[in-house]
Amino acid sequence: MDLNTVEALVPTADPAEWREGDAWLAGGTVLFSYGSQTLRRLLDLTSAGWEPIEEDDDGITLAATCTIARLWDAGDPAGAIVQRWPGLAVARSCCDAFVASFKIWNLSTVGGNIATSLPAGPMTSLCAGLDGVATLWGTAGAREVPVAELVTGDGRNALEPGELIRSIRLPAHALHARTAFRRLSLSNLGRSGVLLIGRRDPDGGFALTVTASTKRPVQLRFSSAELPSAVGLASALDTAIPAELYHDDLHGLPAWRRDMTYRLAEDLRLELCEQEGA
Repeated sequence: MDLNTVEALVPTADPAEWREGDAWLAGGTVLFSYGSQTLRRLLDLTSAGWEPIEEDDDGITLAATCTIARLWDAGDPAGAIVQRWPGLAVARSCCDAFVASFKIWNLSTVGGNIATSLPAGPMTSLCAGLDGVATLWGTAGAREVPVAELVTGDGRNALEPGELIRSIRLPAHALHARTAFRRLSLSNLGRSGVLLIGRRDPDGGFALTVTASTKRPVQLRFSSAELPSAVGLASALDTAIPAELYHDDLHGLPAWRRDMTYRLAEDLRLELCEQEGA
């Protein structure tokens, strides 16, 4: 926690107050983990008082400051929210993918994890897998970007200087879907090397979101009339993910990540497209 250049903590969520040398602060679990010689002020989003989870007839809105602990509570399979929105049943699996202590869960936030933009970021996986759309606030106004497009690479995203993530909107069609989750790591308590979310939408379509094994999220979509066979799904993965897009670090070599992506994708296809009554 080597942030000895910080001169002020400013409680604000107003992009007009941002200036060079500032950083938006939510949970801070990553921000406080790395030293910086350039930061001068921390702009504290937790002072905004945003409601963590809001529901309406068209879906759910997650505030960027919604903590992982709060999302875990909402993801209770027997709870009222998941009964209304069964697609959210994968939320707890994504929370578990942090492999973190309760102290981290009570501070780390949905928006902060997406903004950090690590390939293994489980909130990127969850929100991209449920067709989440992020609302961004900046000095030029507000704009919306699908979470699957917001993260563009390892530690890279489409946020402009001074922009912040205000919220993520999860639409009703994805929340009413049947969802399934697959994850692999090189060790029991290791960072995700492969994390896939499959979805069978109310219209019968099949959506597959690949994260962790790739540097950015990759989504494949199939209509109800064109559900893939095993060969078709493998061919679609060949086309969608070039070799250079597979991530390479100590949590998994690209060849292993690729092989496991194909294996888990086929698992999800079988579960969601071929098992009657699943």
